[in-house]
Amino acid sequence: MADHYEVLGVSREATPDEIKKAYRRLARELHPDVNPGAEASERFKSVTHAYDVLSDPKQRQQYDLGDQGGFGGGQGFGGFGDIFETYFGGAQQSRGPRSRRERGQDALIRVEVGLDEVIFGTHRDIEVDTAVVCQTCHGSCCQPGTSPVTCDICHGTGSIQRAVRSLLGNVMTSSPCGTCRGYGTVIATPCVTCQGQGRVRARRTVPVDIPAGVDTGVRLQMPGSGEAGPAAGPNGDLYLEIKVKNHDVFSRNGDDLLATLAVSMTDAILGTTAKIEALDGDVEVEIKAGLQSGEILTVKDRGVSKLRGSGRGDLRIGVQVLTPTKLSTKERDLVQQFASSKKAPAPELSHFQQGLFARLRDKFLG
Repeated sequence: MADHYEVLGVSREATPDEIKKAYRRLARELHPDVNPGAEASERFKSVTHAYDVLSDPKQRQQYDLGDQGGFGGGQGFGGFGDIFETYFGGAQQSRGPRSRRERGQDALIRVEVGLDEVIFGTHRDIEVDTAVVCQTCHGSCCQPGTSPVTCDICHGTGSIQRAVRSLLGNVMTSSPCGTCRGYGTVIATPCVTCQGQGRVRARRTVPVDIPAGVDTGVRLQMPGSGEAGPAAGPNGDLYLEIKVKNHDVFSRNGDDLLATLAVSMTDAILGTTAKIEALDGDVEVEIKAGLQSGEILTVKDRGVSKLRGSGRGDLRIGVQVLTPTKLSTKERDLVQQFASSKKAPAPELSHFQQGLFARLRDKFLG
């Protein structure tokens, strides 16, 4: 590799202003618009790279340490960073240039579904804003008709090596090439659509089959449905976090559906059959004579389909017997006649009991 000072035509003791003046003079002389020759173009690239290194104080100091073999005026221990990089980090870079293709990021979106939809599962077409492969360059990152060119600084290796003298002797350090950023190639003409990324932001539709039995907090993984990676890299995964919306009538306990049925006092006394509009069709339940508030009517296999395994939970209905609050004179006389004939026991104290809904809850969840 040519010496940067020689490329710019300055001494190693040149000041920053002298380096800048030398670069400007050579740039005017070798710029492709002024001197279109191939040799001039190569020299222009070398001059530009040399200036990038020597105009940065830190890079210049590292370059001087590597090329002069000195300890840089009290910087004798500065070489240890390069030594460790050589033994622990440089080996990976020496395998070759890194690929522009990288895996895309995973994405997480939240999906709301109704309680009726999770009984048997449902299908959704989800609209997501994500990264997709650029249709102009098809992930090549280059303008159509062009392709990446080999970096003329690292010659396609993706790294720059130089000898550094340290306390352990001369060692070779390896660092990513600053011109190609370690890729080994340079995209001279980036795609104008994706600006050389190989992907663009777009809205796309993802078909999703939501299985039966899912509950709030469940996450569904869809491999390969996440963002497209740079340079047409493999897609990440898409995760769907489920939220089941509350229902006006039914609630859920595991795979069981819960509801409360209001029954008139006369129906509770005499018994009847009631038709209930469940989430997946009508259900007939038998109300036996003498039914009490707080009792549970169970309809087998009319709950939610089980997420793991087969079968369904049950529909569990808590009974609330309604006592009429307004009676006509005739109705009151009939109730009094019934009470006189029945001779019910007088009210008496007993151990404290919770309210109806608390007792129903305990029975539901028991």
